[in-house]
Formats: sequence, structure tokens, C-alpha cells
Amino acid sequence: MSEHEIDRYWKTVVNTIRDGLMIVDERGIIVSVNTALERITGYSRDELIGRNCTRLECDVCEQIRHNDGNQWCSLFSGKTVNARQCVIKRKDGRPVHALKNACLLHDDGGAVIGAVETITDISELIEKENKIAAYERQLRSDDGLCGILGASPPMQQVFELISNAAHSDAPVIILGESGTGKELAARAIHQLGARCDRPFVKVNCAAFTESLLESELFGHVKGAYTGAYRNRAGRFELADGGNIFLDEIGDLPLAIQVKLLRVLEEKIIERVGDNTPIPVDVRIISATNRNLQELIAQGRFREDLFFRINVIPIHLPPLRERTEDIPLLAEAFFHKVGLKNRKPISGISNDAMACLMAYPWPGNVRELKSAFEYAFVTCQETMISPNHLPPNIFHHAPKSAAAGRKGFDREALKRLELIEALEEAEGNQSRAAELLGVTRVTVWNRMRRYGVQYKKTIAADAGEPRPRAAGER
Repeated sequence: MSEHEIDRYWKTVVNTIRDGLMIVDERGIIVSVNTALERITGYSRDELIGRNCTRLECDVCEQIRHNDGNQWCSLFSGKTVNARQCVIKRKDGRPVHALKNACLLHDDGGAVIGAVETITDISELIEKENKIAAYERQLRSDDGLCGILGASPPMQQVFELISNAAHSDAPVIILGESGTGKELAARAIHQLGARCDRPFVKVNCAAFTESLLESELFGHVKGAYTGAYRNRAGRFELADGGNIFLDEIGDLPLAIQVKLLRVLEEKIIERVGDNTPIPVDVRIISATNRNLQELIAQGRFREDLFFRINVIPIHLPPLRERTEDIPLLAEAFFHKVGLKNRKPISGISNDAMACLMAYPWPGNVRELKSAFEYAFVTCQETMISPNHLPPNIFHHAPKSAAAGRKGFDREALKRLELIEALEEAEGNQSRAAELLGVTRVTVWNRMRRYGVQYKKTIAADAGEPRPRAAGER
């Protein structure tokens, strides 16, 4: 094999590897790149060769130039670059997290004639690490329960009721407007209860006709009706030992209500087309956004069934009644939607947050999440502004709210609320927890997080003890 053939084959090998490869001379001028480097950086070979390697705006190289003065690369000062994590900038301006390796090139006499550098794109790995870190922060957060977010007193009361209901086998009914998170609450009850390792079966009672719903819930035997070619277990049998979630129970037909009442009273079911009783051990969690008392008055819902399912009622407040949770939810949805869209959007502007706070949210938390899905599609900037929100939200907010709101800081607000509660409770953490609608452990965690210590000092003007933040004079 001739030297020319070896050179040609070597170029083929270089262009097939997944890592970017770049050769520079002793002045840092790029003399050769491979195909992978073009893909990683977005620059073509012609746009790179003959240009200085600073065109990639590597943050590590910029730091070296800043620290070493005129020395453009520490590699030429005798320092090695081995698996060094860095960030370079693509042609379109997007950052690329990379792993860099580099070594010097010498001529036959030992003189340095340049350097070779490999760049491995680790952006996906960094993104996964960030996602894991975000999940860990969410798990450590004291602002939610099993995926339900909320720090407001109404939601803290809901969390306490969910935790207590989880340790009971009594039927639970979750009441609330559409989009308030009724299914999340049902799942939380399942996850926190003794049946967490058993099935959690969901049925939307409004999604089926009466005949199909009866079969879905209780199953059928072969030949029970046209199309019943085999025996089939219903959702109650599938949920045996666990929990069944009957969503939109207000839409349950009266004939099915009678059968459901029997399940609650006798703990048995019968498949459609059969009269053989089948015992089931199922805890029923139901939910509705309708007023069941009105349905009872109209003769559309059985009163005796209502009393059986209404043992532990949990009311989920609409978003407009817990506006202090909007920044917390907005932050969570911003990060969640951002991970899917991978757009370089850094945050939510204060004016956009003011619009979110002023809107009444008839669709509740579900509508808020949809607003961020919309915003990530329309936003082509680094910050989400009011004009990126859905038109009904953008146009609803008064101009004064958008113009006058400055520097909304949820953490600062929570710190201030903590201090005020401790002041009113005269340092009693249990009493402060009651005022905030949280547990005493949460108060202790927030005091530690925000550096708040209660010291009984005598104020010069009032002569009364008050809590003071660490470092406060």
C-alpha cells in the first residue's frame, strides 16, 4: 500500500469517527477538520479552515487567555488537556457541552508545529443530568406532595387530608373544577396508602355508553351480548386488592349506580350475562367537577350512593383561589416544557408573571400548563414575555399590572411570610406552622433554608420580642 493510499484511507477513517477532530498550527489557525466537527459546530469545513480556533468560543480557552495573558493556549505552555469539560458555541449561537482532549504535534526535529484536538458532544448527557437534578430537587421540595405542587394554606390543608385519607380504606370523593388535579390527588392517595403495591385502575365514567360502561366495570361472560366472544374481567376485578378511581362519577347512569351501590355494600360484583357473585376487595376513589347535590335534586344521582361515596370528601381549590401558588407552578411547568422543547429560553419575565397572576384561570392548573406549551412555541427570544402567552391571557391582564410589577421573588415572599408568622406566634414554631398551613417540620426546614432564627430581643420602639433573620441588625 502506497503512502498516498494510506493517506487517503486515513482521511476516510477520520471522517467516520463520531468525535469532532481539529488540527491547528502553532498560532491556533485551523488547518484541518473532520466531518463530525462540522456536524457538532454547524460550521462547514470552508468556514473553519484558515480561521483561528477562537471562532468556536470555547469557555475553557477564554478562561486560559484571561488568566495567562498573551498565551492563547495552555497546551503550548506544556499543560495537557485530558477529558476537559467545556462549552463551545455553534454557528447558530446555541451552546454545546463537550469533552475536549488535545495534544501537541512535533516535527522530526522535535519542534512543535501545532496541535490536534478532539471534541465529544456530551449535550444529551448533561441534559439528562440536569433532568435528574431537577427531579431530585422536586423530591426534596417541601412545596408539594406526590407531584401535586402548592405552598398556599389551602393546598397544605389538602395535602394533610390526602395523607390522612391514604391510611384509611373508606371511600374518598375528590371534588373540584376541571383541571385542578383530581387524578393526581387520587394517585397520591394510592401511593401513600397501604395498597400502593397493588393495582391502581382508572375509569372515566363519561367516556363510555351505558352498556359498554357496565362491561368495563364488571366484565362479561362469553355470549352476554353481540361481540362478546370470550369471558372478560372488568376493572373492579383488575383492581382487586388495590384502588379503583372512578373519574366523572356524576355522569354515571342510574342503572350502573344501583350496581355500584351493591359493590360498596356487599363487596361483590357480577359479570354481565352471569349471576355468579365475585368477591372483590377494592377501595373506591371517585371524582367529579359537578354538583352532586343538584343532580340528586334533579333525580339524576342516587342519594344513597352519594352518602356511601361521600365518606371522605376532598375539595381541590381552583387556581384563582390560590394565586400565591402560580409562581411555583409556573416555574415547574417552565422547566418541564423546556426539557421537551430544548429551546434556549432562560426564564419568565416579570411582566409575563404579572399576566399569569392577574388571569382568573377558568381551566385551572391544566390551562396554566397549556399556556407554557403555547409560550415555548411562540417565543423566539431568551425570555418569555407577555406577548408569548395565549391571547386570552395576554389581553386579560391590566396594563398597570404588567407595567408596575417589579422583581417578583417567590422565595423572598415565602421568607417574609415565615418571619411574619413567627412574629405573630412569638417564636412558637408549632403555632407558626398552623398560621402558614404547613407542618412544624416544614417551618423548621424553611427557617434553616432562609437563615431565619428567632431571638427574643427587645425592640427599642415597641419593647416586644420579634424574630430576626440571621445577620439582621
